[in-house]
Parts: sequence; structure tokens; C-alpha cells
Amino acid sequence: MSIITPVSGFDSDESEELAYKRLSAEEAQALRERQPSISPWRIVGLQALVALLVALAAWGFTGRREAAWSAGYGGLAVLIPAVLFARGLMSQFSSINAATAGFGFFVWEAIKIAVSVGMLFAAPQLVTGLDWLALLIGLIVTLKVYWVALLMRPKFNKD
Repeated sequence: MSIITPVSGFDSDESEELAYKRLSAEEAQALRERQPSISPWRIVGLQALVALLVALAAWGFTGRREAAWSAGYGGLAVLIPAVLFARGLMSQFSSINAATAGFGFFVWEAIKIAVSVGMLFAAPQLVTGLDWLALLIGLIVTLKVYWVALLMRPKFNKD
């Protein structure tokens, strides 16, 4: 049986070799200008617009108000939790330090999922003549706004 020997330097601790440089305030500002972020409120606004358009499209294609309300409710099942999530992430508590920001992200994501699931369970009682297909179309199309927003984000400037 042959013995496999490690490549030289394989056993060394990589963290010792990795050096990082703390950015000055000017360097951090320059980095922010080169890598602009997209506001969560812009994404929420885009989701609201898409939810409205999907509801109008459902009404236009089917001619039934129930389909429009169902599609709109599907959009709201994404929009309302997204508003809560954005508000939670933008709160002062979530920006104290990296640990609270990470913890806040997971807490608000769990709240977002719970509210979405709760809204879907409540849909038959809240929407008269619920059309599940229209609701799911509204929900899925509104969810896809996250991907569209990702594609629309400002480009990285290498200057």
C-alpha cells in the first residue's frame, strides 16, 4: 500500500498566512462608491408594482374579480413579509455590530417565512372565491422580483 504524502506547506495554518488590511474611512467611502448597494425599499416598491400588475393581468385575462383578488393576495403574501423584513433589517438594533446584524437577519427571515405561511393558510378565509392557481402565479411572479433586482443592481466600478 502506498502512502500519500501531503504537499509541502499543506499542514500549515492558512489563517496565519492570510493578511488583511483595515480600511481607512476614505478607503471605505471609496469602496462604497465603487460598489453601490440597492435599497431594500426599492425592491419592496418594485414588488408592489409587480403584484399590482399581476392582479390586473389576472383580471384582464380571466375577466373574473376573484382571480384578480387571488393574484393580488398572492403578491401580498410576498410583499407584506418583505416590508417587515426590510424594516427589521434597517432598524437601529440590526446595525449595532456584525453579530447583531447576522442574528437580526436570521430572526427577520424567520418572521418573514412565518408571516408568508400564515397568510397562505388564512387565504381561504380572507379571499372570497379563492383561485389557488391565480394566487400561486401572483406569489411566484412577485417572488421573482428579487432576481430581477439582483440583475438591475448597480454595476461594480473598478476605478
